[in-house]
Amino acid sequence: MAQYDVYTNPSRSAADGIPYVVVIQSDLLDALATRLTMPLAVLDAATQVPTALCPVIVVKGQRLHALAHYAAPLPAKLLKRPLDNVAAQASALVSAMDTVLSGI
Repeated sequence: MAQYDVYTNPSRSAADGIPYVVVIQSDLLDALATRLTMPLAVLDAATQVPTALCPVIVVKGQRLHALAHYAAPLPAKLLKRPLDNVAAQASALVSAMDTVLSGI
């Protein structure tokens, strides 16, 4: 399970609006039973979100908003098979977490 791997959201009740989660936890913590994840949400064009907090991440050609303020641990066993890896977009995800932690 690699950092920045994208998985189908294991929560069926939330999967319509949040189809994916991305693992943001360092690979150095693989021994833990959980992975810190960030939801990737489908937002309509009318929804205004702060881009520093909710950057656009492209997964399989689909534009999604990473919801850094909703980052949460999930049991690793719920994350079955990665669909994509967004390491090329890591700086946007790290910056969004910086916004959560420091406000800038």
